Amino acid sequence: LEAPIAGDRIKVIAGAGSNSTLEAIEATRRAAKMGLDGTLQVAPYYNKPPQEGLLTHFQEIARCEPDLPVMLYNIPGRCGVNMLPETTAKLSEINNVVAIKEAAGNMEQFSEIRRITRPDFHMYSGDDSLTLPLLSIGGTGVVSVASHFIGSELRKMIRSFKQGQVQDASEIHFKYFQLFKDLFIMTNPVPTKAGLRLLGFPVGPVRLPLTDATPEVQSRIADLFKELGLL
Repeated sequence: LEAPIAGDRIKVIAGAGSNSTLEAIEATRRAAKMGLDGTLQVAPYYNKPPQEGLLTHFQEIARCEPDLPVMLYNIPGRCGVNMLPETTAKLSEINNVVAIKEAAGNMEQFSEIRRITRPDFHMYSGDDSLTLPLLSIGGTGVVSVASHFIGSELRKMIRSFKQGQVQDASEIHFKYFQLFKDLFIMTNPVPTKAGLRLLGFPVGPVRLPLTDATPEVQSRIADLFKELGLL
């Protein structure tokens, strides 16, 4: 992917993370050379570094391209390590570390991050089902899975909340709450790809070791899409 494909319509952020600091730095430098708008840097997976290791890992990545914005990505369920709020706060002091995708599913942790970071440090939910609750304690938005299907509705929900129309935002949240959950009844992106194929997008199968959605899951997604008017 090259930035000119998107033009000025959207921001293009490269997933440049790795459990090898050197590999993440190399990918970040490639993203900068391509003229992309930033990088998403996941916490190192499998090797389970201590907090000092996480801190140093992300510091080195941020400093290798100081003009390229960095979004941190904390997802303990996939990586086996949780980046603590104090570590996130230290990293937020770096000028080009501008945001975090927080997917720990822990409201207390999100609250603590918001409490101890600067006001212009952006906090995004990594779980669609927690977007609205996290907005209420200072979140910016969501790095979304459900947006593949209801992007305009999620944008409306976020805008409604920020404009003080909390009831309207809540109605959207509850309308699509089951979709938020069912997109994870098998490991993401299995249900998402199944849903996109239902809508006619030729996304192809998942790669091993993942396997395609079972007939039961496909049927459940199809029924939900029909119920929501998506199919």
